[in-house]
Amino acid sequence: MFIDTHCHFDFPPFTEFLVDSINKIRQVGIVGLIIPTVSANYFDTVLQLTNNYHELYAALGLHPIYQHTMADLELLTNSVKTKPKKLVAIGEIGLDRYDLSIDWQQQLLFFRSQLTLAKQFDLPVLIHSRKAHDIMYRELHKANLPCRGVIHGFSGSYQQAMQFVKLGYYIGVGGVISYERANKTRNTIAQLPLDSLVLETDAPDMPLSGRQGQPNRPEYITAVFKILTQLRNEPPDYILNTILTNTLMLFSRINNIKKTKN
Repeated sequence: MFIDTHCHFDFPPFTEFLVDSINKIRQVGIVGLIIPTVSANYFDTVLQLTNNYHELYAALGLHPIYQHTMADLELLTNSVKTKPKKLVAIGEIGLDRYDLSIDWQQQLLFFRSQLTLAKQFDLPVLIHSRKAHDIMYRELHKANLPCRGVIHGFSGSYQQAMQFVKLGYYIGVGGVISYERANKTRNTIAQLPLDSLVLETDAPDMPLSGRQGQPNRPEYITAVFKILTQLRNEPPDYILNTILTNTLMLFSRINNIKKTKN
């Protein structure tokens, strides 16, 4: 059984062939899939998807590289206040220093506001951190969220990862580890405590090696898992069960999924 903790299932190609996409995730044993939003325009779509399919869960948030207004932030707050039954996290939120044309003060404002919202409603966060790990660490340390969250798409150093882990955050393991040239990330994932890892695809983004130029898909989580077992020393069944346990501990609002026996 797999839980994809980060998949943009509200994007094409999934929404164009929805029934087929659902059947494919069921065929590979995905029992849970968290859909993070990137802007307020997607809130209703994601909540409707999660109401229609029992495997799907929602994370509502405002992504740092998109343009947002204070009205969007108010809509997010009001949406969370209604306590949708399939809402399990705030996300995708974060900081991005890759494109320096994006207003940094606006990023900080929206990020800090969303951390406050997560704290208010005891929800974990799905964190986008690109070229911003050191600043991110300071912001998360200061926020002191009760439920912590996932550092999504992590590609920093082992030392940076351990800073987040010691804060209580999990590291999202995705398609980056399929690239042999990504030695730093692969070595980091191989060394981190197993109880700090969760699986993700970021589909349709973050394609695996050999699939560049093609949309990534949630069912490729099986390939991510296989590569992870090659990087780690623990038995595959133990890795799978530990990661499932990690995920269910963090996203405590995911229901009706039971861990298999080792």
